[in-house]
Amino acid sequence: MRYVCKDPFCNGSLIRIASDGKSFDIIATQAIIPTSELPSHLLMHNYLKVSGKDNKVVLHTHPTDLIGLTHCKPFLNSEYITRLLWSMIPECRIIVPRGIGIVPYEIPGTLELARATIKQLEKHDVVFWEKHGILAVGNDIIECFDAIDTLSKSAQIYFSARMAGYEPEGMTDRQLDDLVEAFNL
Repeated sequence: MRYVCKDPFCNGSLIRIASDGKSFDIIATQAIIPTSELPSHLLMHNYLKVSGKDNKVVLHTHPTDLIGLTHCKPFLNSEYITRLLWSMIPECRIIVPRGIGIVPYEIPGTLELARATIKQLEKHDVVFWEKHGILAVGNDIIECFDAIDTLSKSAQIYFSARMAGYEPEGMTDRQLDDLVEAFNL
């Protein structure tokens, strides 16, 4: 990604799906072949469109701190990891109101990974892929980035406290509930 910002069309591509849905054209100065995850991302876009959701963006990335959490079994529980990360910083509860879905490890780029993700997108806008990465859906790239960035900050706060030798207290249930009321979540 560090190269994309310097020269987007030499380091990435836009694609246009053919009207029959069976092929695509690469729109770029230099043709950059999409990753092996293109079929799974397109399946997710199709799900969003068919389900009537307004989300136009599917963002997938590999934040080290969030992937690190998925290497620990307790963090592979959706309710547990959601509550933990929400409690580290108020913005997390506000920006990721539907919590975090979890997909157990699947081979990257497979339709199995896409189908498992779609199941989580029925309830969540953010999904952790065990030992792989994170995916967010939203109306625009900024919304997706903000969700991932805020979760990453929450994870960093958690890790910082743990490295300092203590279990972070986190926000109380009442404090989290107050955010729901204050921000109409």
